[in-house]
Amino acid sequence: MMFSLENITNSIHEWLYANLNATLALIIEFAIIGVLVIGLFAALGLVLIMMERKVSSWMQLRLGPNRVGPGGMFQTVADTIKLIVKEGMTPDRVDKLLFNLAPFIVMVIAMVVMAPIMFAKGFQIWDINIGVLFVLAVSSISVIGILIAGWASNNKYSLLGAMRSGAQIVSYELSAGLSVLAIVVLSGGLRMSTIIDAQQTGWWLFKGHIPAIIAFVIFIIAVTAETNRAPFDLAEAESELTGGFHTEYSGMKFALFFLAEYVNIFVVCAIGATLFLGGWMPFHIGNWQAFNHVMDYIPSSIWFFGKTFLLIFIIMWFRWTFPRLRIDQLLQLEWKYLLPISMFNLLLATVVAIAGWHF
Repeated sequence: MMFSLENITNSIHEWLYANLNATLALIIEFAIIGVLVIGLFAALGLVLIMMERKVSSWMQLRLGPNRVGPGGMFQTVADTIKLIVKEGMTPDRVDKLLFNLAPFIVMVIAMVVMAPIMFAKGFQIWDINIGVLFVLAVSSISVIGILIAGWASNNKYSLLGAMRSGAQIVSYELSAGLSVLAIVVLSGGLRMSTIIDAQQTGWWLFKGHIPAIIAFVIFIIAVTAETNRAPFDLAEAESELTGGFHTEYSGMKFALFFLAEYVNIFVVCAIGATLFLGGWMPFHIGNWQAFNHVMDYIPSSIWFFGKTFLLIFIIMWFRWTFPRLRIDQLLQLEWKYLLPISMFNLLLATVVAIAGWHF
């Protein structure tokens, strides 16, 4: 039987409801989930920033962080402590309420998007029946936090960065959404568990034929742009806009923006792993019973995080490979190329699903 965290969550749930009244048990479950999500965020921040530095040094044939801790592993811990103790400055003539609220809006939205993601078999915060739609809807709100930050900063560079980011995110959401819809059509459901179950005999990237491959390529490009990652980092272009929409932020407020960027990278890659690579589902090949049985011995959580970090590595690879685009090139890529291709691909995926041409 495949190793699963489902038994642990079920045991905690049953014990709470057996020993406490329903309302108190539910509140405690919410508190446990909140603590786990915050802990995951902290761990992701440390791991992904170190991964970014090591990947960039490997790409550029240099050492990277190598002083603090063994192999420089504690460099991100030192940087985190620096940001925590650093004074948070609030410039004159800013809208103080919105200025202080913006980083929390961005961070909270990143936390809420985590809800439908299946981290392992039976290990999920909320298996909502519109999981994919929920992710697309909630993640699109993050642009509001960025626009608030840029406007409330009373800084022309911040406002320009926020406007660029808004145009970029809204534009590329269209292609990302259509790519996701192609997999929804093939799977026949919006629920995350339904999409994963549809990949028991093979991941959609392999068994979905041409529509799935096109959707995967467009999805990776679009989410790289949505998360303001190079070569689409026009909103934070240091040579043009100083620091972009978070120019005026320092201390923990800047740290929240910085952390939210990396958490969003994890979230979009987790969605990509779920849709195209089977999520926690092991790699199975048709009726190869012996091979499939061996794959089942690898814990589902390792499958999920392995696939997610593979996609994160690809996005980091982009940063150190391609030069930054101009704003007109960025929007031209979306509206003239990716969006028409995505619309045609959705039609193609529909034909494949109706005709039953996928494996």
